[in-house]
Amino acid sequence: MTGAPADAELSRLAELHGVAVSYRPAPDRTVTVPTSAVVAALAALGVDAGSPDAVRAALAGRERELRERLLPPTVVHWAGDPRGPAALVGLPPGTRLRVETEEGTEGTGWESYGDAGAREYAAPSSAAALVAGLPLGVHRLTALAPDGRTARAHLVVAPDRLPAPPGRSHGLLVQLYSLLSRRSWGMGDLGDLAELAGWAGRTAGAGFVQVNPLHSAVPGAPTDPSPYRPSSRRFPDPVHLRIEDVPEYAYVTDRTRLDALLERAARLRTAVLDKGALIDRDAVWEVKRQALEEVLAVPLGPGRQAAYDAFRAAHGQALDDHAAYHALAEVHGPDWRAWPDGLRDPRSAATARARAALADRVAFHTRLAWLTDGQLRAAQRVAREAGMAVGIVHDLAVGVHPAGADAWAQQDVFAAGMSVGAPPDAFNARGQDWGLPPWRPDRLAATGYAPYRALLRALFRYAGALRIDHVMGLFRLWWVPEGSPPTEGTYVHYDAEAMLAVLALEAGRAGAVVIGEDLGTVEPGVRETLQRRGVLGTSVLWFERDWTGDGRPLPPEQWRADCLATATTHDLPPTAARLTGDHVDLRDRLGLLTRPAGEERAEAAADAAEWLALLGSLGLLDSTAAGPPGTDEEAEIRAVHRFLLRTPARLVGLWLPDGVGDRRPQNLPGTSAEYPNWRLPIADRTGRPVPLEELTAAPRLRALLEVFGQLRGGGPAATGPRARGLPGDSLT
Repeated sequence: MTGAPADAELSRLAELHGVAVSYRPAPDRTVTVPTSAVVAALAALGVDAGSPDAVRAALAGRERELRERLLPPTVVHWAGDPRGPAALVGLPPGTRLRVETEEGTEGTGWESYGDAGAREYAAPSSAAALVAGLPLGVHRLTALAPDGRTARAHLVVAPDRLPAPPGRSHGLLVQLYSLLSRRSWGMGDLGDLAELAGWAGRTAGAGFVQVNPLHSAVPGAPTDPSPYRPSSRRFPDPVHLRIEDVPEYAYVTDRTRLDALLERAARLRTAVLDKGALIDRDAVWEVKRQALEEVLAVPLGPGRQAAYDAFRAAHGQALDDHAAYHALAEVHGPDWRAWPDGLRDPRSAATARARAALADRVAFHTRLAWLTDGQLRAAQRVAREAGMAVGIVHDLAVGVHPAGADAWAQQDVFAAGMSVGAPPDAFNARGQDWGLPPWRPDRLAATGYAPYRALLRALFRYAGALRIDHVMGLFRLWWVPEGSPPTEGTYVHYDAEAMLAVLALEAGRAGAVVIGEDLGTVEPGVRETLQRRGVLGTSVLWFERDWTGDGRPLPPEQWRADCLATATTHDLPPTAARLTGDHVDLRDRLGLLTRPAGEERAEAAADAAEWLALLGSLGLLDSTAAGPPGTDEEAEIRAVHRFLLRTPARLVGLWLPDGVGDRRPQNLPGTSAEYPNWRLPIADRTGRPVPLEELTAAPRLRALLEVFGQLRGGGPAATGPRARGLPGDSLT
């Protein structure tokens, strides 16, 4: 069953499991996916569709299951909806319902609701009464039908909307590794992040700093430099630690080895900042790891020990699994799929014995997770103390590396033999395969979305806001069967209502804002649903055109308000490169152009000229700017950000390298060895690296930030309360 459109029975079976047999990349175009992709996706969901007989048997079984079940595995109730969950309305008359509420906010157990015990009602008229007044949380719902059938489900009670930003604010966007200071050890660290946040909040009136994913990377050298292919999304990477800020650092008595490591770290820093070398993440981690071996040999004091014990208790088995994976990787290599048979199962007897034998190394990696979490929370405290309304915006990658810790520890919820990607589109005719195993929607629902809840709760410990990469993945993901090109994949749908309800619940508990990266092809209705629930979108200047009309740049008043508005992102050219056409020259040098270079340059120049004409017509270009368009780059970049501030966007972001004229994108999609992705320090227009200390004093950056200060009424170099970005302060 390969290569042909799916027949009626297979189509119905696929529909009942959320697997698409076709999709619409445009309103007037429908694409049929290969039958082989449908069969492979169903197999990854535990459904045999390999023959007509198997399809008929599976279809009959699925229809019988849906017909006979009382409740779906997870039921959602939005707290402001007076009707109660729709899943309860169709229950047989006389069905008894019982709710046991979540115990506390940690979800470690269950307790009865109210003093008189668990709440019980008879369906169907009691659906609204059952949920009325229930606390927010993930509860247990039991149904008992008159015919003796029973069902248990998870009941997610979520707030109607996610928290909104406290007023309107601007902020900085930066890839943390690229932000080196004269104190860092060869790449930007959490100490540098805290310094930037403190400076930006107090001096520049910024309300947030957005960084790349700081998830734990796959160990070993060379590791994957992309922060979007992590080993674990739940636990951060200790490579970002500021070693000197670990309290036990001061109590190392024999400093001979530490002093030698400090000299090595200085050489790494100097190589990047003064000699133009690329960031060498593996070398940085090797030096830091050796230093941490010395520092962690110092015993914890009683207060620190209590804090460490509390962290371990909060993260439980997941933390132990994460640390065990890293300990095992030191012995057997970073790809768990190549480990000895017994160790590939995190719950096997062999793995239990290995954990015990490696107890010291497991403890070491557990301490690293705790230390990194602590410095992340410290950076958020610095940001808020500096007056930031939001603070640090962290980034959630769309998935994890198949060889890493999460894929090992959570094999039961990942779809074996599948990879997440994107179908062909106008920008990539071959589609994309990101090499990330997807979560199984059926297993998520069966657990009440426990892995997803735990992930969000861990990130919200230290995030003022969370950016969700490819937020459309809450609704559907493009699954590519292993060994197939990305053109031969299919969409698999998730329960978007449940995914959003869990997101709203955890974000609400943390009081955190959520920003969805919704660029590119988006299924109809997705942006509207996200907006209704309070998830901000992402609007990038160069893509904001009247695509349903004449295609001209969208005037500022027509932009959406519920978004983060920026001029660029880490995957796009810096603004200076876009305005000058340097991004076309770069792609030409690397052989990435699909048309003659002259055509590409002409189109890029016309695009920039059209935007500059709009900026000029709105009076946003400096009156002192000399010469025709394209001759005063700094004035034009300031005008771009004046334009962004004219939009109603709740958040406005400044790509920090734009503040010093950097021409180089941090990541150039479609390249690997051809371009140094994820390894470039922030540099000026000549390519000279700019350390944090120099960057914050750069006249070009200060002039750009004054654009925000003038609109806030603070004037140049404002330092008073209005410059600190206090909650509720307005940019208009």
